[in-house]
Amino acid sequence: MSISPAIPAIEPAAPAPPRSVACTHCALPVPRGLIEPGADQQFCCAGCRAAYQVIHGCGLDAYYRLRDTSGGVGEALGRSDAVQQGRFTSFDTETFHAAHVRPMQSGLCSVDLRLEGVHCAACVWLIEKLPRVVRSAYGEDAGDGVVEARLSMRQATVRVTWDPTRVKLSAIAQALDTLGYRPHPAKGLSRQAARRNEERKQLMHIGLAGALAGNIMLLAIAQYAGLWGGIERQYDQFFRWLGAGLGAVALLGPGRVFFRGAWAALVARSPHLDLPIALALGVGGVAGTVNVVLGQGDIYFDSLAVLVFLLLVGRYIQFRQQRLADDAVSLMASLTPGDCRRRDASGAFETVPLEALTVGDEVEVLPGGIVPADGEVLTGNASVVAALLTGESRPVHIAPGDDAHAGTQIVGRRITLRVTRLGGDTRVGRLMTLVEDGLESKPAIVQAADRIAGWFVVAVSLIALMVFAAWSVADIGLAVDHTVALLIVACPCALGLATPLTFAVAIGRAARRDILVKSGSALERAARGGLMLLDKTGTLTTGRMQWLGWDGDASLKPWLAHAELTSTHPVGIALAAGLKDDAAPDGSGVGDVTTTHHPDGIEANLPIGRLTAGSIGMMQRLAVAVPERFAHRAAEAAAQGHTPVLVALDGCVAGLARVGDGMHADASAALRQARRMGWRLQLVSGDQPDIARRVGSAVGLDDADVLGGIPPEGKLELVRAAQHGPAGHQAVAMVGDGVNDAAALAAADLGIAASGGAEASLAAADVYLARPGVAPLAEFLALSQQTLRTVRRNLAVSLGYNALVVSLAAAGMITPLLAAVLMPLSSATVLTLALGGQWRAPRTPDPDTLEPA
Repeated sequence: MSISPAIPAIEPAAPAPPRSVACTHCALPVPRGLIEPGADQQFCCAGCRAAYQVIHGCGLDAYYRLRDTSGGVGEALGRSDAVQQGRFTSFDTETFHAAHVRPMQSGLCSVDLRLEGVHCAACVWLIEKLPRVVRSAYGEDAGDGVVEARLSMRQATVRVTWDPTRVKLSAIAQALDTLGYRPHPAKGLSRQAARRNEERKQLMHIGLAGALAGNIMLLAIAQYAGLWGGIERQYDQFFRWLGAGLGAVALLGPGRVFFRGAWAALVARSPHLDLPIALALGVGGVAGTVNVVLGQGDIYFDSLAVLVFLLLVGRYIQFRQQRLADDAVSLMASLTPGDCRRRDASGAFETVPLEALTVGDEVEVLPGGIVPADGEVLTGNASVVAALLTGESRPVHIAPGDDAHAGTQIVGRRITLRVTRLGGDTRVGRLMTLVEDGLESKPAIVQAADRIAGWFVVAVSLIALMVFAAWSVADIGLAVDHTVALLIVACPCALGLATPLTFAVAIGRAARRDILVKSGSALERAARGGLMLLDKTGTLTTGRMQWLGWDGDASLKPWLAHAELTSTHPVGIALAAGLKDDAAPDGSGVGDVTTTHHPDGIEANLPIGRLTAGSIGMMQRLAVAVPERFAHRAAEAAAQGHTPVLVALDGCVAGLARVGDGMHADASAALRQARRMGWRLQLVSGDQPDIARRVGSAVGLDDADVLGGIPPEGKLELVRAAQHGPAGHQAVAMVGDGVNDAAALAAADLGIAASGGAEASLAAADVYLARPGVAPLAEFLALSQQTLRTVRRNLAVSLGYNALVVSLAAAGMITPLLAAVLMPLSSATVLTLALGGQWRAPRTPDPDTLEPA
């Protein structure tokens, strides 16, 4: 009898979860393992679940309807870690309050906090419901203690007004963090508020001047029409008096800035463009008023009002340019963290504001963190990324006893250090002092323009006096008319608008090419040529580690990529990025990987064995066998300026990966164009001399023009020495991207910050090249030369115009009415010439056709 094998019962398969389920809170996809079948709410993490419970518990579910309506997605909202009580205790310290909190007369306090995760209108609505959130979390009394929360979405900054006797600031910060908006103290807002108020005041003056000029011109049209068609006397007198009244408002309201400037020029005995402007406005206003009272002659208020409006517009353009140059203030805030972890009396580390640190304190810096102050390393072996400070492109190993500098980033392992210098006494602080000194001592083109205008003012004033004296012999009325006509027609608006308008147009065209120019003086200096000092890291090179190649057993590459996935070290990140296209091992069942991080490598336990990847020094410490050919190729890679990474399996090296700071493909072509435009090039780098020479050779520089191992202070000395060399002063340009370049950028006649540079270098520089590569540098130099040619042409036209019309007015051939017509025409002509100077970016070769460095 045959026995049939038992057939196992087939259980019905569980229903597969849907392919894509959106998180109820943040609307991002929920991982399949976290989907709860049948649940009404789905969450992608515990943070989103906690944030939803808070919002729902406070009765603020309308937030989600607003979010969906505005199209925002709460990507960052609720994605923070689980709430940790006490995280914001530093917000209640006296040091924090002294630095960031503003007391109010009513006993309330106000503070500005910068928030993470603000992205849509729903965020505004939710954050401004902060009193209800605090009331739900901490009770009725605490909720009533939060008076108001106002959010600036553009700056992601909330202004909180609260009663410190009823609720602590740390509780308010904790409530914001629970919602997913982690707060940080906002820095530099008082200065920004002052600049916004000044800008708002100027715009109000421009708006008022424009409205007055428009209405006065409408009245003038009626009067001009009456010259040919006739106009009844009562209407003519009404229009004259109304125009005079509106003109007086324009002169004494928005136009009073020119009278104040003229008075200051007289007190300082330094005539500038405000003096003849005020003289023309004053004489024209007085003469027009006299003619209105007498009921005869021309009134000039239409031309005067238009003149005030145009000059205020030009002044606002200059203010916007100067505002960009003011960003170097409070540079330290952009380079060091706002708080740090300090060891307290019990031996634990607490988070405190940076201002609470004192010399001798012990602080902890976690991997990926920024060192808050200069100090001596006490514990921990790690690597430090100091490219922004020193120019060294490769991470530097530090160990107990070494110095760590503020503003550098720790990777690999945590360290503790004892604070030795703070604030302005740190190395980065001293560099920022040099930056600010360089910015203050840098000459401005306005000074040269004022000197020229001084002679112009004196000449016009003397000519006006002579014209009045000569014509008063014949007729005092003619003398007044001819003098007023001369002052109006010779008003230096054409001379004053020629240069700033041309530069403004050029700056706008540069901005459309992602080249940000702070002032017209930068364009002028760039057009004249001279000596250009070039940084290496981040300027000619990309400034970040990149995958360069592999040698050895290719089967190890996917395993190395898997082991480096969670690395925060720049070398590990470059390896993971370079190997991302390698397929994962088939059927390997990788699972979780136990990885041990060293300052110069990693060890990982994998299904195929123990993988070790790192420097040759690490291999020697761990007694890993290094075959001769891999040792030889590692030495060759190091000699070329690359970072070799030896890869071993079970104690024997079987592969070699190379990473390094790659060259910009367009560097050689762009530098050739710079030479053709009159610049002599030198490479100055904080990196090793042999690496600097290799990069210099790749872009066509002789070894004599390549200097390596130059510290930040050395770059500053090179700039100053070049400016005052044996041949006298020569124009010196500095091109760089790091904090180590900031002092030299500020001291140079022309500072150019490369794309991706440190905020300090951007603030110190005159020009920021927002596009990657070196080609934008060549484009900027070509634009500067074209702009200077346009400026010279406009100045020639303006001076020629003034010489002609002054001669005609002095001879009595120009009436005040004709002068009033010619005056805006001269400004319009200058504007047309400024707009007509077309510029085309120089053609640079396709980077793909350039030879690799």
